[in-house]
Amino acid sequence: MKLFRKLLLVIFILVLIAVIICGIIGFVTYFKALDEKPLLTRTATITEDEHYTPFSKLSQDYINAVISVEDRRYYDHGPVDFIGIARAIWTNLKAGKLQEGGSTITQQVAKNLVFTQEETATRKLGELFSAYDLEKKFTKDEIFALYVNSSYFGDGYYGIYDASMGYYNKEPKDLNLDEASMLAGIPNAPSVYAPTVNPDLAKKRQTHVLKTMVENKYITQEQANEIID
Repeated sequence: MKLFRKLLLVIFILVLIAVIICGIIGFVTYFKALDEKPLLTRTATITEDEHYTPFSKLSQDYINAVISVEDRRYYDHGPVDFIGIARAIWTNLKAGKLQEGGSTITQQVAKNLVFTQEETATRKLGELFSAYDLEKKFTKDEIFALYVNSSYFGDGYYGIYDASMGYYNKEPKDLNLDEASMLAGIPNAPSVYAPTVNPDLAKKRQTHVLKTMVENKYITQEQANEIID
């Protein structure tokens, strides 16, 4: 019994040391990334763009579609969704492949604004600090708007305004469910899901978006079927 307790103590200490080291690495990575340009300056480059679309100018179908497919608990968790991470790990283990990510919309904004798209362990740690900083400075609606205005939608379209106008010749507030669900799926992999590049894959991705919207009770199965069929 004493040996078992000592073993638990050693494991606890090792885990604590690992957490502290990861925290230091993340802290250093984040603030090193901000050396050249502060966070508020980075966000200003998005919000001051002539085509920046505030949350109030987005269609509700589009908002629902993005939240449903990217971060279903967006308004219920903090910068990091530990339940979402656990769910993603379980889903990926069952599928035997990387099928679902655990990053929140806030973390994706951090990636878009502060870091490169390169996937590294240190960047992911720095992303956590950036996400907490973002949620101290902005509301959830503002962060959502930063996300859709800083995302790439393929075919040379950066931001939801350019994508909406480019693909459908409509402003974001006028997108219907069909258009909104298509655009919501593109940023996950723009080179793959852009409808002008791979129409069939774009349609499959849209079907997945609609499926999540049904699961999260944003739309009915009948509404989804009208678009899928």
